[in-house]
Parts: sequence; structure tokens; C-alpha cells
Amino acid sequence: MKKIIIIDGGPRKSMNTAKLLQKFAEGAKSAGNDIEVKTIRLYDLDYKGCMSCMACKLKGKVSNICRFKDALTPILEDIAWGDALVLGSPIYFGEVTGQMRAFLERLAFPWLSYNDYSLTAPKRMPVLLVETMNGTPERNNSNGFGSMEWCITTAHGEPQRLVAYNTCQVAKYDKYELGGFSEEAKHAWRDAHWEEDLQKAYEAGKRMAQQ
Repeated sequence: MKKIIIIDGGPRKSMNTAKLLQKFAEGAKSAGNDIEVKTIRLYDLDYKGCMSCMACKLKGKVSNICRFKDALTPILEDIAWGDALVLGSPIYFGEVTGQMRAFLERLAFPWLSYNDYSLTAPKRMPVLLVETMNGTPERNNSNGFGSMEWCITTAHGEPQRLVAYNTCQVAKYDKYELGGFSEEAKHAWRDAHWEEDLQKAYEAGKRMAQQ
């Protein structure tokens, strides 16, 4: 049985990031009955970022899995021995959400050795980074997963990436103070690209499951 862990770092259960990750899961499951897909929503959990407890660095007890106990503990252990990892987040102010960043601190800090500054995950695996944003391919301020992408690349290898641009924030723009956006233009982009984005997510899931 192959196990793929999906981490949803978005706050809304039925919006862009969640829908792309759901479509990815469908694609992965289509690859065969030996594929287990587990989706975790970070906004449903009570946890913090790295607590600087240094328990993962204790002599004789060094661990590349976070030792701080809270709601993330079983999830980090699942990831450590899984077969693939998907990280999805909307882009806020050019970065992933605060919940995703806090999660990534807990995931990656135990990988880091202060003896030689190497980064070693418990098990190397394919990783997909999923981003949804207001920006377009030509005009966006996204730093994506930022420095954490370097940590992921060093520990797991070059991640794959799936980006959905110019996504709709709401269904009815005239109900909100969002005058900087044209509802007509937003919906036109969505009509032209969203189904293709979903299909890309589905195919990405299928490919990862077959690796």
C-alpha cells in the first residue's frame, strides 16, 4: 500500500486550494486500489510553529521528527514514513498561510543538523507544492513556499509545482469592497482556466501515485 499525505494549508473547505487538492486525491486514487490518500486540514488543528525546545537535538536522542507533542505529532509521524507528500496553500501577501509556515517549521527543523548543516528527512519522497493566488503568470508577488522550498528540495529532491493563477476569492464580488477587481474579468479567466487547473491536479495525483 502506497500512502500519500496531503496537507491543506487553506482556511476554506470548499474554495480553490481545497478543490485542487481534492482533485489531486481523485487522480491518485484512480491509479489503483493500493493507493491510500490522507488529507489533513491545518486550520482544523490546534498547534504552534517550532517551540525551540531543542528536543530533536538532544545528544543521544537526536530525531528528525519533531518531539513536541500536540495535534501535529501523529501527522508528522505519518509523513515521515509515507510515500509522497503534497503541500497546498493559498498565497497571502506573497507567502503561504501562517498555518502552513508554522507547520513547515515543525516539519523541517528536525531535519537540520547543526553539526554539518545538512538536512535529512526520515525518508526521501516525491513532493508536490500547490499554490493558488490572485496574481497572474505575468504579474504576481508570490514567493511561494519561500526558504522552506529550499529545505524541501535539499531533504527530498526537487519538488513538483502546480499553480492556479487569478483565482476567484468570492462568488459575488459586488457584495464586498473589492473594487480593485473586475468580477467579469475574474469569471472570464476562471471560465478559461479553472477546469484545466483541476485537470492538471488530477493528472498530478495520478502521476505521483504511479511513481
